[in-house]
Amino acid sequence: MKVTDAFEPFLPLCQRLLPCRLAGLSVALLKATALEFAILAGHLLLYPSGLMQERREAAALQSAEGAEDPARLPTQGPPPVVLLHGFIDNRSVFVLLRRSLVQHGRHRVESLNYSPLTCDIRTAAELLGRHIEEICDRTGSPQVDVVGHSLGGLIARYYVQCLGGDLRVRTLVTLGTPHSGTRVAPLANAHPIVRQMRPESPLIQELQAPAPGCRTRFVSFWSDLDHLMDPLESACVAHPDLHAENVRVTGVGHLALPVHPAVASGIRQALDGTGTRDTNGTAKTHRGGLTVA
Repeated sequence: MKVTDAFEPFLPLCQRLLPCRLAGLSVALLKATALEFAILAGHLLLYPSGLMQERREAAALQSAEGAEDPARLPTQGPPPVVLLHGFIDNRSVFVLLRRSLVQHGRHRVESLNYSPLTCDIRTAAELLGRHIEEICDRTGSPQVDVVGHSLGGLIARYYVQCLGGDLRVRTLVTLGTPHSGTRVAPLANAHPIVRQMRPESPLIQELQAPAPGCRTRFVSFWSDLDHLMDPLESACVAHPDLHAENVRVTGVGHLALPVHPAVASGIRQALDGTGTRDTNGTAKTHRGGLTVA
């Protein structure tokens, strides 16, 4: 956040040259853009460290040697958390979020890398399903929580909604995920994954189909300064059959969503929450807000 301090001398000039409301928006956009560039620079440095798949716990080696494997025993703690990165990214984007989760009692946190050459969200969702089954088998936990950034959230939603993953995923938290598709960067349509993330694509239409009885609770964080969501509200879950809460984040961009400490706090609250439903069992969409100064 220190990077935004350099722009403080320009605030009076912005307020003079622009109308008050527009000036406020421009200043917020300026700060968010500066933060995005700072995060991008840091992430580029960390990116190589996340290229390899995460190492499994040493318990697997103990089991192979004939020792008792405590990781397979059911525990009374919260379910494991699976982190799923976005398009052309890797697990290194979750370094700070993982640390925050562990410091607040979530000691079983795992990340899944899917190949940057992946060309089908459905295939990635099947891979996620196998990964989650392995985690449940290894830890003895019947369910997991999932946090997905951008495309990662869409992959997780497809697994939950179309591949029976609602049996395994208790809570799905998405960060800047194009649930209704995004129109940004039309020249990127050459990539099949990008085409699948367009509004009215066959995959988006699949997700809009009825999903009665879906057991997973959805919490979607969407930002009013997310430059990759067009329209911005496409990052909200809007489905009558899904139990969804849409949390508006003010003051951060797309890259900052899995990094900012205020968002991390909101994610922890979402994972710890139990959610609510109408007494007749129908799904409700709740709307909250999170302001980041």
